[in-house]
This record gives sequence, C-alpha cells and structure tokens, in this order.
Amino acid sequence: MKYFIIYLITINIIAFLSMYIDKRRAKYGKWRIKEHTLFVLALLGGSIGSMTGMYTFRHKTQKARFFIGFPAILILEVLLGILIYNDFIK
Repeated sequence: MKYFIIYLITINIIAFLSMYIDKRRAKYGKWRIKEHTLFVLALLGGSIGSMTGMYTFRHKTQKARFFIGFPAILILEVLLGILIYNDFIK
C-alpha cells in the first residue's frame, strides 16, 4: 500500500507539471506535449494532478475533452479503487 501511495503522488506531480510545461510552451509557441500524453497521465492515476494543473494554469479549460474528460477519468478511477479495495477486504 505504501508504494501505491508513493506512485499516486508521483504520477500526480508529473501530470501537474506536464500541464504547466505544456501551457508555458503554448505561450511561447514552442513544441507541445501531445493531448494524448496528457490523457495517458490522467489514466495512469494522475487525474487529480491533471485537473489541478488545468485550473491552476488555466490550460485546456475551454476544451470539452479536458474539462469533461479529466473529471470522468477521476470518477472511474475512484470507482475502480472502491471495487479493488472491496475485493481485498473480502
């Protein structure tokens, strides 16, 4: 369980920083992080970091794929976590 929590913290920090980096690169017209990569980070457990970065840096907030997609991924992750946790308790 300890390693899982460390993993979640790490992936969320990476997702948060990815939103920052992509916003900064967009601002200066530089090479960008692919949207697919941002979604993969969210799917790997970084949805909270992705959402926090999205609103902190006001990045991708106008795109429905993101302002609907990240919360949807978070809900799915929470439901999956509940299912897995309940299986371990039984």
